[in-house]
Amino acid sequence: MKTLIATCLLLTLSVLAGCASQNSPELRPYTAEESKELALEALNRRGLSFDEYHARKAELLGEPQKTFSFDKQGEMNVGRAVQLHGRPS
Repeated sequence: MKTLIATCLLLTLSVLAGCASQNSPELRPYTAEESKELALEALNRRGLSFDEYHARKAELLGEPQKTFSFDKQGEMNVGRAVQLHGRPS
């Protein structure tokens, strides 16, 4: 009976000691890559306009800002014939 009590006491103490240890990964500092990834995720959740989103993303990534615009060929007209390669339009 003494061995059963001693075993239960030892098991309880080891579980409590494991719970009391401070092994929390949240306290470690973020790496530069993790910080950049968190900033990009926060940027995605902001709901910015297309132009402002790409401007802020270029700032975060350290890339030169690209200008995004539609060309004159983006508008389609029903009277305009479209030539598909190998198929009639």
